[in-house]
Amino acid sequence: MKIKFGIKEVVAIGIGAALFVALTQVQIPLGFVPNTGMQPRAAVLAFMAAVFGPIVGCAVGFIGHTLGDALFYGSVWWSWVIPDALFGLLVGLFSEKYQIKNGGFTVKPAVLFNIVQIVANAVCWCVVAPLFDILIYAEPANKVFTQGVTAFVADIIVVGIIGTLLAFGYTKISAKSSSLKKED
Repeated sequence: MKIKFGIKEVVAIGIGAALFVALTQVQIPLGFVPNTGMQPRAAVLAFMAAVFGPIVGCAVGFIGHTLGDALFYGSVWWSWVIPDALFGLLVGLFSEKYQIKNGGFTVKPAVLFNIVQIVANAVCWCVVAPLFDILIYAEPANKVFTQGVTAFVADIIVVGIIGTLLAFGYTKISAKSSSLKKED
């Protein structure tokens, strides 16, 4: 995979992080598990990573979650910031295979996108976040693994629906705009 980083990627990080922060308060609380909800910001993160690659995905997850926590909650919960950055990185590693930019995001790439996001979500929320909660904050294991599994299920649903729809929409727009030719 070629790693490209230029002005488009810098702009994508800024826009993605801003959207992530703006969507921090938009969530459907899952009352049966405290501090866990369905958040559309997960779909924005997955989409940005899928379109612009692992560096953008990692940066959007890290910057967006850090600023969102600081602005809306008054402190940063690092054990959840790091998994969001890792999620963006993992989804972004396969960005070329999704073919979103060139208008090729069809059923097969959509299936790959969802397999990758499910595996990445599992690693981040069922393993990394709970372990960091235990190591950094000395949280009880049963609580953090319950929160992690709940976040995993919520995120795969949100990314699977909203993230996939964003990718299909973007690939249609991208394909149309790339077919324009300059007239002489």
